Amino acid sequence: MVGYAFMGAAHSQGWRTVGHAFDLPLRPRLAAVCGRDGQAVREAADRLGWAAAETDWRALIARDDVDLVDICTPGDSHAEIAVAALEAGKHVLCEKPLANTVEEAEAMTEAARAAAARGQLAMTGFNYRRVPAIALARRMISEGRLGTLRHVRVSYLQDWLVDPAFPLTWRLQKPYAGSGALGDLGAHAVDLAQFLAGEPVAGVSALTETFVRERPLPAGATSGLSATGAGGVGQVTVDDAAVFTGRFASGALASFEATRFASGRKNALKVELNGERGSLAFDLERLNELYFHDHTEPGVSAGFRRILVTEPEHPYLEGWWPPGHGLGYEHTFAHQARDLVHAIAARTAPAPSFADGLQVQRVLAAVEESAAKNSVYTPVPA
Repeated sequence: MVGYAFMGAAHSQGWRTVGHAFDLPLRPRLAAVCGRDGQAVREAADRLGWAAAETDWRALIARDDVDLVDICTPGDSHAEIAVAALEAGKHVLCEKPLANTVEEAEAMTEAARAAAARGQLAMTGFNYRRVPAIALARRMISEGRLGTLRHVRVSYLQDWLVDPAFPLTWRLQKPYAGSGALGDLGAHAVDLAQFLAGEPVAGVSALTETFVRERPLPAGATSGLSATGAGGVGQVTVDDAAVFTGRFASGALASFEATRFASGRKNALKVELNGERGSLAFDLERLNELYFHDHTEPGVSAGFRRILVTEPEHPYLEGWWPPGHGLGYEHTFAHQARDLVHAIAARTAPAPSFADGLQVQRVLAAVEESAAKNSVYTPVPA
């Protein structure tokens, strides 16, 4: 694994626990973790359960005991590491968003296609697909429970940047992050919309805004979504919020909101889909619940009903606890690892693929283009 901060810790938890929860055809072994600070990465290796530590990702992918490389670094290094790892004969899991630019994502996708012919697999890490309630929603939609889809609305709201004194971490600098709330949160929103709808977004009309344009420089290394300020200030070069509408090729309409300035909202990812036969609604802050309205029932008794997604017949629940015993955020990474291990063993293409990650990147690029052109409707290349 390359990177060991917030996402690295989450992925490590998934790799450590997946073999205890599920029967796997292959057994993951945490061979080595890589980071630039020698002492910090050695401490991370001990804490997160990795057998060895490296300070150069090139040395990591050259190791004979490494078969899969899990990339958990900022987006500016995704393309270089992923392409090199695939060319070195490794399978690759890369955190979202796949890259900082469409061009980088295209290069990664082409490298993945070439590697697939040699037997190496590549997957993009959109972990929210692995929430059991989301997987159940996709199953219900594919079974036709909603009928023809009319509306998809997704909002992803956080508040960790509301304070203007929060320091200028890498997530607020375009060279490292690519974009702000759009790529960080909007990528999840777009992927979930396309995953659930079963088709890509065809075009968008967008607004973006940066509310706080200067922030204190950080004092030392930062971790996760926390940091302390030092002297001086720097420029924020990404968006703080993005709002956009979209259209699917089928004619269904979509609306999206991504912000890190929604005071009181910690990790509020909400999805609702409306179709001719019914509706589904999900809230990440209540992630064991899915709400379903069957519009074919008589109006006198119809309405949204809560489905507690903890039954052994629900997606991924065969590996966990008795009904009613809920799961959490960390379990999505174990499910992600489970699916990738099964794909590697069966030599089948994992999902979401790098091509799926590229499609999301194209939507994000269209959002930025639309916002720069005063919200003009902007098609997304197929």
